[in-house]
Amino acid sequence: MTAGAVTFRSVLAVGEFRALWFAELLSQAGDQLARVALSVLVYQRTNSAALTGLTFALTYLPTMIGGLLLAGLGDRFPRRTVMVVSDVVRAVLVAAMAIPGVPLWLLCLLLTVVVMANGPFKAAQLALLPDILDEQRYVVGLAVRNVTVQSSQVAGFAGGGLLVSLLDPYLALGLDAATFALSALIIQVGVRWRPSARSAKDPVRLTAFGSVWRDPRLRLIALVSWLSLFYIAPESLAAPYAAELGLGALAVGLIMASHPVGSIVGAYVFTRYVTEANRLRSLALMGILAGIPLVFCVFRPELTTSMILFGLTGAFSTAYTLQCAATATRLLPDTGRAQGIGLLATAALTAQGIGALVAGSLADLSGASLAVAFCGMAGVAVAIPLTYAWTRQVHTVGPRT
Repeated sequence: MTAGAVTFRSVLAVGEFRALWFAELLSQAGDQLARVALSVLVYQRTNSAALTGLTFALTYLPTMIGGLLLAGLGDRFPRRTVMVVSDVVRAVLVAAMAIPGVPLWLLCLLLTVVVMANGPFKAAQLALLPDILDEQRYVVGLAVRNVTVQSSQVAGFAGGGLLVSLLDPYLALGLDAATFALSALIIQVGVRWRPSARSAKDPVRLTAFGSVWRDPRLRLIALVSWLSLFYIAPESLAAPYAAELGLGALAVGLIMASHPVGSIVGAYVFTRYVTEANRLRSLALMGILAGIPLVFCVFRPELTTSMILFGLTGAFSTAYTLQCAATATRLLPDTGRAQGIGLLATAALTAQGIGALVAGSLADLSGASLAVAFCGMAGVAVAIPLTYAWTRQVHTVGPRT
């Protein structure tokens, strides 16, 4: 079957996938809206790009703990149950964050636990997808999921910027809590229960790390995923970047929305018009192309040009992210799929958290635009040897037949 034979519509025709799709649309939109609120709130209180970057990092970095220690729950317990419980926990904690006047330190503590709960949810969700979609639909299903995530980011970031500028950041957090509750309900009703991949009595082992480490292909996929360390800079520095341009909260949301807009285009083009053999071959090359647009921020472009550059980075980074996920899922055994996918997803999200922190520190020293440009240069430099290494391994993977 050709790359264009399976369409987004045919994937969305699968009822269980449609339930997961709608649930993720809700919770992701709320998450991005909350990120705008937190970025604006912290920058207003502290006027520090470094502390803003640190807060943004807390929306990603604790996933390392959740992914490493809790992702295996998606193999040891029914995956639908893991997702529902994770959503309920996050709904309660984010509702506590939405109480006006919560101290900044408590806000950060609650946020850390919320993000930790994202690890088992995402691992269980991605491990469940191959059970819902056959191989022909799977990679297109990943693209639909990515478009959903990025579309909800656009709505959350752009709408969040407007909402926060007109109303109160705590309202955004309250809406985020509601989306988690609705997501749990939709998954419970719309996704069929399946038994766990292995017995809950089995001892917990970090088998995924060994599987990834021993397989050079999975090691490279993990390293390519870590390129997000460099490419998170525009989103994490949106508030100081907008301030550098003399703009306000609405511009913060628009800058944050630029990357997901590009991701939507990139996901559609990459899965619709590029054959799987070419997707495999270009996996790491996309990492080089993702960094090049950010380099042009050295010229301190105005808002529209900056948004275009950030959108291009989003398109290319989405291309390698999709292929990393599809290839890794094929290489991992079902009994350890959730833990393996959780480990790789954790690596990418943790890299984003570290990158946000580093970018914020650089911005305090050099300014936001120069910090973004430096991150782009560093990403290109790291991606070049990874691209060479992947060309020596890609023949051992091969496209689906």
